[in-house]
Amino acid sequence: MATPDHVALAEELGYRRAWLYDSPALYPDVWMILAECARRTSTIGLGPGVAIPSLRHPMATASAIGTLVALAPGRVNVAIGSGFTGRYTLGQKPLRWSFVREYVLAVQGLLAGDTVVWEGGAMRMLHPDGFGAPRPIRVPFLLGTGGPKGEAVARELADGVFATSPTQGFDRCSVLTFGTVLDDGEDPGSERSLAAAGHAGALAYHALHLRGAAASLPGGDAWVAALEEFPEAERHLALHEGHLIEANARDRLVVTGEVLSMFGYARTAAAWRDRLAQQSAAGATEIAYQPAGPDIPGELRRFMEMARG
Repeated sequence: MATPDHVALAEELGYRRAWLYDSPALYPDVWMILAECARRTSTIGLGPGVAIPSLRHPMATASAIGTLVALAPGRVNVAIGSGFTGRYTLGQKPLRWSFVREYVLAVQGLLAGDTVVWEGGAMRMLHPDGFGAPRPIRVPFLLGTGGPKGEAVARELADGVFATSPTQGFDRCSVLTFGTVLDDGEDPGSERSLAAAGHAGALAYHALHLRGAAASLPGGDAWVAALEEFPEAERHLALHEGHLIEANARDRLVVTGEVLSMFGYARTAAAWRDRLAQQSAAGATEIAYQPAGPDIPGELRRFMEMARG
């Protein structure tokens, strides 16, 4: 529950925006924590990155956006996606983009003050003065895309994309980034580096496992075998233990300095600056850096100092 403190520090350090995950099986409620962040800050942008449509009725999301806008006027951005962690942790696959499209249209219509039909019922934001931001409510929308279908919806409805790699052709492209900045002479396999970036190395195994390819990674065969000892119906629960927080017990057996170097999760400051320049040239307009480990304030400082060069 230290996220509001971390966001307040990020504002102090010069970060422009704070995106919070929407994965209720792992993290505190995204809208409640965003509200706490709004009360603790005055300039930094705030928003879910990314909100998962199946977790909330469109009216609940529109109301949450309106509440956050009232608390942090001019600072709210909203990213919505088809679901990765937020659905896999519940034993569900990502949503169809046709559903995400209809959901985004409904939320945008509600924020505009329109009457919207959802599940056969007509609805409209009826909040009187003092119960949220007055309509119309205008906030930038980004879509968490991972392929051509999501990008097509983003071009139709959104102001940009929220992705794990740069995407060309959008005015805004926020790239989710993981890892740690190494000290001069520090080994990627140092205790500090593994603690700060182990979650990122584990992510590689988690993501490739969902594609049936984790066995191709160092130690992947043994890692997969250990995971498959769990009943298939509950295997996703074991897979996502500590997801994007820390490497769990199985992950720590395979996440090494070699793995962090292989995926670029542990770099020197100079190597990070080269990487950010490459991402900018490829279409990134914003880097959404996610720190982790026992010293998140220190990781926020390291990354900002590196970026300022």
